[in-house]
Amino acid sequence: MRRPGGAVHVSAESPEAVSLGEIAAALGGELIGTPSLRITRIAPLEAATPDAISFLANPRYRQQLAGSAAGCVIVAPALRDDAAARGAALVTPDPYLYFARLTQWWAARTRPVVAAGVHPSAVVDASARLGTGASVGPLAVVEAGASIGDGAVVGAQCFVGRNARLGAGTRLHPRVTLGFDCTIGARGIVHSGAVIGADGFGFAPTKDQGYVKIEQLGAVRIGDDVEIGANTCIDRGALGDTVIEDGVKLDNLIQIAHNVHIGRGSAMAGCSAVAGSTRIGARCTIGGGAGILGHLTIADDVHISAQSTVSRSIAQPGTYTGFFPLDDNRNWEKNAVTLRQLHALRERIRALERRAGKTDEPA
Repeated sequence: MRRPGGAVHVSAESPEAVSLGEIAAALGGELIGTPSLRITRIAPLEAATPDAISFLANPRYRQQLAGSAAGCVIVAPALRDDAAARGAALVTPDPYLYFARLTQWWAARTRPVVAAGVHPSAVVDASARLGTGASVGPLAVVEAGASIGDGAVVGAQCFVGRNARLGAGTRLHPRVTLGFDCTIGARGIVHSGAVIGADGFGFAPTKDQGYVKIEQLGAVRIGDDVEIGANTCIDRGALGDTVIEDGVKLDNLIQIAHNVHIGRGSAMAGCSAVAGSTRIGARCTIGGGAGILGHLTIADDVHISAQSTVSRSIAQPGTYTGFFPLDDNRNWEKNAVTLRQLHALRERIRALERRAGKTDEPA
């Protein structure tokens, strides 16, 4: 049954209910408490009930620990005694990572298994290759020469274009478009509404004919273990390819323009955008709503704050922020006027400094 607040709950007698001992055996960690205690859901500390397991990753919230009704709490060694004083605990060096692995283990046990094979309403070209255990859902289209890897899932109403390739174990949620010649590696996840391989925004301006389209002749190459959020768009390259390396994580509503290259292990939050031909290094993070202009190079290990605009290349690792702080509208307008006057003020200060320098010079 579904409880208020959206938490999924199963009864203790349900096959989805598990014991703490089973969790510890599967994922490790030091178990404090009764191994036979039955757990039916994962919940946040403040909303947990005695049949739930929760976690505490940030020591700043340790005051919530004593008041939580959770049957078991995942904690770091520094909070071992606090957790043990209130009840069962699983002690692990990285509680947040343990929580992530617990959600994966839980989902694998409880979510319905997608049946292999092709739904009768799907359209799959005879020359397409479907790997062992692959699944093609209702009303999906797989065009000529496409390759669907072993255990891959093409959800309902998806489109896989000519000669596109989908790696083993990759899942396309319903209504994903994978354009012709584009590639996604193994174990990827692409959420609904994503479009991979649309034309890049390329036009030649003319005086008499308006904008003349530049055909986008490249493709999109996506590596292994990449997750792409709902309604995110990744454009194909104009001549070369747009490249997303292994382990990249893209949130919902992101725009990746043609010929962008995103390095291994980078992550971008929702509503961010990257203009054409920019190269982003490995292990970078881009905050929500941030924008990166085209033809720039971003070094490895660069972190861009939310809502920032990147207008120049960044050569050194670090955290970069570029936005005007929120303020009362009247104060903001006054500050905006001052900003427009900065150049003139700078020139006046330079002039005064030159005059002061002359005054100090010996006669």
